[in-house]
This record gives sequence, C-alpha cells and structure tokens, in this order.
Amino acid sequence: MTCKQYVAVDVFVDLEGGLRPTVIHWEDGRRFSIDRVYDVRQAASLKAGGCGMRYTCRVRNRVVDLFCEDGRWFLDLSRRAQ
Repeated sequence: MTCKQYVAVDVFVDLEGGLRPTVIHWEDGRRFSIDRVYDVRQAASLKAGGCGMRYTCRVRNRVVDLFCEDGRWFLDLSRRAQ
C-alpha cells in the first residue's frame, strides 16, 4: 500500500522566493488550511518513496509531512499510522 497522496497546494511566495504552503486541496474538493509550518528541510520520504523539500505542518491539530518534489506536492500519510 502506498502512503503517497498527491495533492494541489496553495502556496505563499515571499520576496526571497521562499515557499510556504497555506492550503491543501484533496481530489474530492475538500480543502484544509495549514495552521502552522514547524519545519522545512530537504528530506526523503522513506516510507512513501521520493524526496524533496519536506514541510512538517499542523493541519486540524494533526502533524503531517507535506513534500514538494519536482514541482509536485504530496503527503506522506505513513505518519497517520503512528
């Protein structure tokens, strides 16, 4: 079972070109605001596969790992099972 879920993301771009995700859009039309970004770093998604910039975020009081890999965004849903 794959733990990688590709999603559309609204992103704020600052003056230096830094990215901050603000909203996650699911395929079925649901939208989830990102309450806080705790950490941003280059990292691999060991369980879901792939690598890129990992944004550790809080969404509805749940910590999620959101990755930007080659311009595409995905959630590593393996954290959900912990």
